[in-house]
Amino acid sequence: MTSPELAQELLAIARSIAQKAGEMLTDRPENLTINQKSSARDFATHMDHASEALIVREILAARPDDGIVGEEDTQRESKSGITWVIDPIDGTVNYFYDLPGWNISIAAKDEQGVLMGLVYAPTVNSLWHATRGGGAFKNGRPIRVNDPIELGSALIATGFSYNTERRKEQAIFIADLIPRVRDIRRLGAAAVDLCNVASGSVDAYFERDLKEWDRAAGVLICREAGAVVTGRNGGIEGEEMVIAAGPALHAQLVSEIG
Repeated sequence: MTSPELAQELLAIARSIAQKAGEMLTDRPENLTINQKSSARDFATHMDHASEALIVREILAARPDDGIVGEEDTQRESKSGITWVIDPIDGTVNYFYDLPGWNISIAAKDEQGVLMGLVYAPTVNSLWHATRGGGAFKNGRPIRVNDPIELGSALIATGFSYNTERRKEQAIFIADLIPRVRDIRRLGAAAVDLCNVASGSVDAYFERDLKEWDRAAGVLICREAGAVVTGRNGGIEGEEMVIAAGPALHAQLVSEIG
């Protein structure tokens, strides 16, 4: 089987699984309120684990020799050369507060990198996907990053660390940046932020402290839509930094952030 054929097979599996997980996650108790913070948080944590269990179970039913890396501690070595990278609820705080944009992020990688990525956000009726070399799509339609965009007219998405000291540093940087761009958006879900760059809903996105499961699917979707995605100073994207934008704006952001 060629890589494009394999990617399409993996995509079909991921789409089916993400939709099942989405149905389960949207079945929230109507009486769950944030005034019941302890029970609401417990519920969100329980659903995070339940979503990962469903995704893992479905992957292994379809492809029992594949490896898995999951946010909720699932670690399984691959015997097939394919490893899935899954975030069962990306944007858990949004999910906790019943805000839109939380999503299920599923990627599959081989020895060359990420082969397939899918991000499904039920609350905004959006499913993004990409295969390596096959382009990027939102709800079945091709998408493309905005380019060229100048920094002064850029709408930029970002996120903030859970670490208090790092948040202080980030606030200082944002205070300096915001007068020089169109505006800043903080939407609360890294995978959807990356997909919004890919589909032109925002012009750029940057954030620190992203794990592999936060970024694997979204980075492929971004790149297949024509974005440049790097780390700080143009290095490899990772936990230290992810910077995603069209080529013209990306060069300006790297200079600013570096």
